[in-house]
Amino acid sequence: MEAQIREIGGVLMAKMKAAIFKETNKPLEVTEIDKPVIEEDEDVIVKVVACGLCHTDLGYIDYGVPTFKKPPLVLGHEPSGIVEEIGSKVTNVKVGDRVLIGPITCGNCFYCRNGRENICQSMMMIGNNLDGAFAEYVKVPARCLVKLPEELPLKESCVISDAVVSPYHAVKRRAKVGLGDWVAVFGCGGVGINCVQWANLAGGLVIAVDIMDHKLQLAKELGAVAIVNAKKVENVPKEVRKISGGGVDIAMECIGNPDVITQAFDATRDGGKVCVVGYSFKSPPLKAARLMYREMEITGSIAGLVSDYERIFNLIKTGKFRVDRLITSRYPLDKINEAFDELRKGEAIRIIVEME
Repeated sequence: MEAQIREIGGVLMAKMKAAIFKETNKPLEVTEIDKPVIEEDEDVIVKVVACGLCHTDLGYIDYGVPTFKKPPLVLGHEPSGIVEEIGSKVTNVKVGDRVLIGPITCGNCFYCRNGRENICQSMMMIGNNLDGAFAEYVKVPARCLVKLPEELPLKESCVISDAVVSPYHAVKRRAKVGLGDWVAVFGCGGVGINCVQWANLAGGLVIAVDIMDHKLQLAKELGAVAIVNAKKVENVPKEVRKISGGGVDIAMECIGNPDVITQAFDATRDGGKVCVVGYSFKSPPLKAARLMYREMEITGSIAGLVSDYERIFNLIKTGKFRVDRLITSRYPLDKINEAFDELRKGEAIRIIVEME
């Protein structure tokens, strides 16, 4: 739906449809608000085509995780779209370009200057620091845009900037999965299932752990050599250790559950590594003595690097990585609350909202 023009106080204002987050434990309000306008020379207005739903959004809606920008706020941080309008100093994209939107980094801090912009000291995110993409249009700085190759589908590619790039970074740069490494992936949702894919492509022997058989079956189709339904075994770490011959080299926790982080730790061999990919505001109970005496490693992982996009695009274009298997449900913006209801059930891999 195109933005509508309304006259307010004698001034013509462009309006657009958006889903507004107003308070915790309340549905998003789908209504009309002002369409964003160019204010800075490097601003870009993107016409949103699709936007993925993420459990991060549920943290704000259901659990009171605070957003940096106080509500009312447009959520949604995983969009794809088409450049609608650009500021006078924008040179990296042009009107009509198909784009993804990544995190907004400063480019000047210690971490940005040293190739770790994913932990930029001044990082901002749409749908948190700024209004996001559960809307017909979103305004962002040009520097956070990544042009999408014509060969890739625009709607389905919305999940790349979070659910694909983040696992790539976790597997390649943080877990550093190598040929023949035993890798246990705990949680096979939208992020975990892609840790399975990337770890398999890196040459790892992947054990997928989840509580839903259909997710485990997909994990097996995407490269897992073994699967464990955590509801059907008495002791998950023991089962993983049995399959891997004494413990995995690397365990990746993709849920954000302190108890599961502990399970991942217990399933890892001495001298192995636990990579925490899921967010939790609670601390896991870990055995500090084993951490020291057995030289265990624990590392975190968040987001990814702009320099990785080209490699990821090429792996998708050549069929090595399967984006087409990720989208399990699609909803129009008017039914976004129904989409979140489905997300709460925990059965979906990735759900997207389509603007048209």
